[in-house]
Formats: sequence, C-alpha cells, structure tokens
Amino acid sequence: MILSDFDLKAAINGKRLVIEPFVDELIRENGVDLRLDNEVGRHVNKKDGFIMDPSNEEHIASSFVIEKGLKEMVLDAREQVLLTTYENLELPDDLMGFVELRSSWARHGLSVPPTIIDAGFAGNITLEVINNCPYKIKLLPMQRFAHIIFAKTSSKVMSAYSGQYKGQKGVRLPKVLK
Repeated sequence: MILSDFDLKAAINGKRLVIEPFVDELIRENGVDLRLDNEVGRHVNKKDGFIMDPSNEEHIASSFVIEKGLKEMVLDAREQVLLTTYENLELPDDLMGFVELRSSWARHGLSVPPTIIDAGFAGNITLEVINNCPYKIKLLPMQRFAHIIFAKTSSKVMSAYSGQYKGQKGVRLPKVLK
C-alpha cells in the first residue's frame, strides 16, 4: 500500500517516520519531495587505461573527490555525480521507499537510477545523478530534486536495514563489492 498525503502526515506527526528538517510543503499527494544539500561527489579524471575494480577499496577512495559547502553545483555534459539530500530520514520496520527524480529535472535531461530505501534505514539519501545533455546544468542547494514514495510492507520486516549506508551523512561513496 502506497501512503497518501494524509498517511504521510500522520506517520510524521506520530514520529513513526522521521524527516528532518521537515517542512509541510515537502508533502505531495502520495509522496515527499527531497531537497539537495550542498555537496557533490565527482569522479577523478584517471589516466588512460585505468580500470576501476569495485572490489578494491583503494580504487574507490581514489576515484572520487567530494566537494562540500557549495553555493551551486554545475554538472558537466554527460557527467555522473553523487549528490545527497538535505533531509535526513528514519524509516520504521514496516515502511520502505522508492526514490525517483522529480519529473521536471528529467525533462531537463537528468536521470537518477531507481533507488530503494529499505525498512529501518536512517540517514541522508545519496543520489546517483547523470546529466544526459550535451551542455552543463546548474543545480542549487535546497532545490526540490527527488521524490520518495513510501509503501507499507505487508508485515514488519524480520531484519530491519543495518547495512553500510545506515546513518550516512552527506555523500557516501560506493561500498566495496565482493
């Protein structure tokens, strides 16, 4: 069951769903808008011939630079970056979320792969954003950027999310894949 604006307000007011900082304008008909924070994770330009090994922690750490405290974020043509939400979320053990890009941004040529927020997750949401355009696009902190649709699970999950991304603050680099 997807939560309506009425259900969302009740869950937030009852402290079952935590979104901080929260403003009422973020609640939509059947979801919540999320705003951008002021940081971006960018790929480091590596030498020709570099092959990223996702199972190598050193490769991951050396392949990104995180810029913080930005007044604007300019995405180069065809650039893929990591962005983060301004809002911090805490989901109970019977609620999950589907994160999507707001459609106006998609119409401007940006895309975000579908992101699932598991029951029990807490933290900021890191967004993988791709500028599909042949030109640069400027983003500003505090712009409404993503939309999360919350769904109630049929019962409480047996094991609430406790993975590496729980409690993340700001842009979080990809985990090491084994």
